[in-house]
Amino acid sequence: MAEEIKIRPASPKDAAALLEIYRYYVEKTAITFEWETPSLEEFRGRIEKTLERYPYLVAEEEGKILGYAYAGPYYGRKAYDWSVEVTVYLARDARHKGLGKKLYSTLEDGLRQMHVLNAYACIAYPRVEDETLTRNSADFHARMGYRLIGTFRDCGYKFGRWYDMIWMEKMLGPHPDRPKPVTAWKPK
Repeated sequence: MAEEIKIRPASPKDAAALLEIYRYYVEKTAITFEWETPSLEEFRGRIEKTLERYPYLVAEEEGKILGYAYAGPYYGRKAYDWSVEVTVYLARDARHKGLGKKLYSTLEDGLRQMHVLNAYACIAYPRVEDETLTRNSADFHARMGYRLIGTFRDCGYKFGRWYDMIWMEKMLGPHPDRPKPVTAWKPK
């Protein structure tokens, strides 16, 4: 499968396809704590806002988008410029095939080129797995080199249940005394 997959920069024109992937996670899972699927216009705006500075990537096979990953600001203060929050979503039929790894590896390469040093993932986490949330995302991030750095207990409520949220972290490079300024992402 991996040889046939193309990773490319997302475009606002991809919004409908990306929103269809995301819709499942909003409506059927607690993977996202969003309760209602955003409108197409809102989702397109999110893509445009991200692309102003950060990578937003899609995985495509024969013209069909199978997943996406992006980075965004970790927190809105200058001292956090070297840190980002990362996210990945895959179409249901594209999971467990190495696509998330390919998207994240490409995303992390782009972040390193920007001089980003820390990647953080905010992950919904069940104390007991159920039909709407498993520990697969945390396991995926651990395989990608992320480590658990914090747990917020019972902070998300969806589908009549309370869920934890965990933060995982990956250092993308060394932390010099005088880091290079973070630049805006420029797709290759």
